[in-house]
Amino acid sequence: MDTIKPLFTATATATGGRNGHTESEDGVVKADLSVPKAMGGPGKPGTATPEHLFAAGYAACFGGALDYVAKQHRKDAASARVTCAVTIGPRDGGGFGLAVKMRVEDRGLPQAELEALTREAHEKICPYSHATRGNVPVEFEVVGG
Repeated sequence: MDTIKPLFTATATATGGRNGHTESEDGVVKADLSVPKAMGGPGKPGTATPEHLFAAGYAACFGGALDYVAKQHRKDAASARVTCAVTIGPRDGGGFGLAVKMRVEDRGLPQAELEALTREAHEKICPYSHATRGNVPVEFEVVGG
């Protein structure tokens, strides 16, 4: 396992598990949580799931990684639209697992260039991609110009 040189730490606390509340230490992120009806829960309106939070974080992080890689290649991907779908379901080996589908769209970049930048961001830069590699299947749909 690689070691890191810490630059920033975000801390959040959850109470009540999937039917509770989570909040970052600084109060910037606050979410009431509810298990969706599709998973046998109450599915309370206006609530989030851990998968919502993971999808939002991964999409934002990947967008930043993509822009970083693009700048290294003297390209601009700052306006790329990254949509992350996180699915949860039972695993063959028991318990639950996740699967991710990522859609990267930037019609201002040629398709082949955007595919190459996306691959590099995923393989070399994005910490969420590093964390999921070998643990969570991540599929990409890339839409360039």
